Amino acid sequence: MNLNVNEIFYSLQGEGGRMGEASIFIRLSKCNLACDFCDTDFESGKDMVLDEILQAIAVYPCRWIIWTGGEPTLQLSDEILVFFKNKGYKQAIESNGTRPLSTLLDYMVCSPKNNFSGIKKINPSVDEIRLPVQSGDKLPAIEDLPHAQFYFLSPVFLDDSKATENNIQYCVEQIKQNPEWRLSLQMHKLIDIP
Repeated sequence: MNLNVNEIFYSLQGEGGRMGEASIFIRLSKCNLACDFCDTDFESGKDMVLDEILQAIAVYPCRWIIWTGGEPTLQLSDEILVFFKNKGYKQAIESNGTRPLSTLLDYMVCSPKNNFSGIKKINPSVDEIRLPVQSGDKLPAIEDLPHAQFYFLSPVFLDDSKATENNIQYCVEQIKQNPEWRLSLQMHKLIDIP
């Protein structure tokens, strides 16, 4: 078994319900969406067998893997999750929710971009919804999303600092009007870590 890996790095989870926790990020290549605000190069990658990935992450003291992308469900299988679980790792995923998430995952983040009711049919329950929001976006109703412990609005960070500031202020106002949501800033971008 192998995976096409864009990058592997060790850092702190920068957003959401596990923000601030040390985590090993395994960014897989390829995505089934093309969001205009995406800041990730998910097209390029290197084929790696699971033992190579295990060797690359064994140098870190952390036991949390975050599968991210692109869209990790395009490559991730239950066999792969079992392999790393048997090596003592807990595993989280950051997914757009357009494909089913495995029940073998320890923490599931769904970051839907559209088709919210369709995503709820595919993944009725996750740990966290993290919705990327730009100023002026219409929020979906909570009941149209998968059931989750946490519902976060995540302002889209752009190269234009004024636009980013507008996105943050828009999210703050939306949360004040819709208190079932919480704010999730991209801490890693604010403190300049990977």
